Amino acid sequence: MKHSKEVKTDWTVFAVSGGFLVLFIILSFYDSEMVGEWINTLFGYSADYFGAYWQLLLFGNFAVGIYLAFSKYGKVRLGNQAKPKYSYYRWVAMILVTLLASGGVFWAAAEPMYHYMDTPPLFGGGEFNNISAAFAQAFMHWGFLAWAILGTLATIVMMYVHYSKGYPMRPRALLYPIFGEKIYKKSVLGSAADIVSIIATAAGTLGPLGFLGLQISYGLNHLFNVPNTVTVSIMVVVVLVIIAAISAATGVDRGILLLSRLNVGMTIVLGLILLIVGPTFFIIDAFVGGSGVHLQNFFTMNFFRGDSAWLSYWTVFFWGWFIGYGPMLIIFISRISRGRTIRELIIAVSIVAPLVSNFWFSIVGGTGVFFEMEKPGSISTALNDAGMPAAVMAIMDQLPLGTIFALAFLTVSIIFVATTTDTMSYTIAVTLTGNDHPERWLRVFWALIFGATTMVILTIGEGSITAIQNSIVITAVPVSFLLLPPLWNAPKIARKMALDQRLVWKRPRRNSDYFDE
Repeated sequence: MKHSKEVKTDWTVFAVSGGFLVLFIILSFYDSEMVGEWINTLFGYSADYFGAYWQLLLFGNFAVGIYLAFSKYGKVRLGNQAKPKYSYYRWVAMILVTLLASGGVFWAAAEPMYHYMDTPPLFGGGEFNNISAAFAQAFMHWGFLAWAILGTLATIVMMYVHYSKGYPMRPRALLYPIFGEKIYKKSVLGSAADIVSIIATAAGTLGPLGFLGLQISYGLNHLFNVPNTVTVSIMVVVVLVIIAAISAATGVDRGILLLSRLNVGMTIVLGLILLIVGPTFFIIDAFVGGSGVHLQNFFTMNFFRGDSAWLSYWTVFFWGWFIGYGPMLIIFISRISRGRTIRELIIAVSIVAPLVSNFWFSIVGGTGVFFEMEKPGSISTALNDAGMPAAVMAIMDQLPLGTIFALAFLTVSIIFVATTTDTMSYTIAVTLTGNDHPERWLRVFWALIFGATTMVILTIGEGSITAIQNSIVITAVPVSFLLLPPLWNAPKIARKMALDQRLVWKRPRRNSDYFDE
């Protein structure tokens, strides 16, 4: 039975999630040191007690997804639509910006360099001694498992619950196969699922927004001697939010699609030019060698538990960040993937997108490592002294027409984060309304809230930005339990849909009641 009753805005979820965000900002403004200590303590507990679980969760999600993609259920078409709305390029472009926006420029420049400067413990530690291991570690953090958790198994569940069963597109939909329609009927558990997902998304969006404001200020100071002040950072955020608000107002089919295509197009052009102008053969070697080490040590790297401090700082931090983003990106990917098959979805998200992002990391990070080897200290000194924004500028300084490259990277960064902000504004609006065409004012409201909140945070200081980025790891704890049931429910749903679409003829031995509601 398909449910199609009118869905209203969930003002309870709106008030609680919005109220929590406002309270967090007020407390940060009142005593940022106190809030920072709370977050660091909770971050430590989250990493210690849930790190191993997250490693298993991400691997399981990837492994089950790959099995489904290449099984007889891979031909199942999702979203009750015979043909996809978007071309493959447009579709993949919108998927790519979801994760790359968080680290497509600054992490790509900095992380391979960090691992080259200080070899990961799995590969024996030491300084400046293992190029392939450095890239393999970055590929692991931004590769197959990271992308898979953002939109594969849970997307199958979300699309089935929304497009086949007719229930609202909210994070609580991931619990529908367990609790049935009760999860939508004034359910405390359902509301909690939506609230923690919104809070985690807010933390993950505010961090990059504020961080980029600080980084653009550094870049403008480096290039044009513009004063590196909070005022300049706030002006950058204002521009970002205006772009994001306009994009969010025009919706997925216009604003978000346009920014995504522009973003990916500029990134491809910039990457190709850098590949040609930069150390071409070293970049290719870094990609191939890093991929080889990554695949050779795939299981060992994913399940490494040998150095808890290093894990907390790197792998567990990233896994928490991506898990926290998960529910909202699942909603977004569900919205743009109607008409795609399970095989197309999983290959695009779990294989194509990671390979593209890994090659991008090879281009940007490989250029940095190459110049560091040629001239020791040319990149590492700036990175140690001033952090990630300095790494990008230092790399560009080594290239011919370095100022032009630096400006291009800053432009791409702005569009990346603006795209993330409008996408998150859209998906939060979808969560609150349960409708994949939420009202315009609600989409714009969240974009403006992100901007206004970030401006307040910037006046507090850079420490607060770090605290907010770390806080997503804390909110990832409850969200990670929301992403666990799809590991077994997605295959059940795939089997059910394969039967409905006459792709298989043998009925399952057991057919859970919720499939026939």
